[in-house]
Amino acid sequence: MTLSQRGLTRRQFGAGLASLVTLAATTASSEAALPTIDTHAHVFHRGLKLAPGRRYAPDYDAPLSLYLEQLDRNGMSNGVLVQPSFLGTDNSYLVACLKEAGGRLRGIAVVDPAVSADELRMLDRAGIVGIRLNLVGQPLPDLAAGEWKALLASVKVMGWQVEIQRNAADLAALAPQLLDLGVAVVLDHYALPDPELGVADPGFQSVLKLGATRNVWVKISAPYRNGAAGESFAKQAYPLLRNAYDLDRLLWGSDWPHTQFEASQAYEKNRQFLDTLITDQSERAQVLASPYQLFRF
Repeated sequence: MTLSQRGLTRRQFGAGLASLVTLAATTASSEAALPTIDTHAHVFHRGLKLAPGRRYAPDYDAPLSLYLEQLDRNGMSNGVLVQPSFLGTDNSYLVACLKEAGGRLRGIAVVDPAVSADELRMLDRAGIVGIRLNLVGQPLPDLAAGEWKALLASVKVMGWQVEIQRNAADLAALAPQLLDLGVAVVLDHYALPDPELGVADPGFQSVLKLGATRNVWVKISAPYRNGAAGESFAKQAYPLLRNAYDLDRLLWGSDWPHTQFEASQAYEKNRQFLDTLITDQSERAQVLASPYQLFRF
């Protein structure tokens, strides 16, 4: 069964989770029973080996213990750890953290396209549910190349997702290539349109059309990565994304520890902004719970 087949419509959302929790989605008590999932965070410490050619490296530690504290303090039941770009394809710390968390977390790895099938299976057993392509400042990959086709075929077989961080203009061309290969696609940070154009960016408008595929998800995370007016942009973008994708294809992420924006951001601030962005409690509860199946909790 493919992810798209497992996916939920808004009408089916409560029924799809009924086997996991006892709920009635229209009541306050049932909303409290839904999982609350942070789909985007990073953990690292300064003793880890850094990747060559990195664009950035932090001068502080963001350990697992501190992230779990953030989840607890903000009422989050689960989290997703995304391999930071500055650690490259060495996912060993990510895997160790997933093991230590005892099933509460899932992971998104960064791999070399020539990665072996054995390593992919090891990552899958460890709780990895997808790969990330952080393509900011990088050349676009040739997905028609043999090693990429082989990797993405394995991703499809394992039911993983491909998470992409790239500007919206390029996503409009890149995402359909991935969809043609049958993999689920997750777009980071509101799909990163041109900050000057915001929702009027033709690339963003093209991204909205991808909602009809039902095999693309968008993270409503890190509005500050969309320019100085990021929160204003997010308030314009959210209703457009909701209408194009439906609630079960939108994912909230804290982006903790907000690399390169540490001075102006905090976990609590981003979680509270979600309440401002989605004022309806039932709607917000559905967005926070929607990652449950995609991330295989």
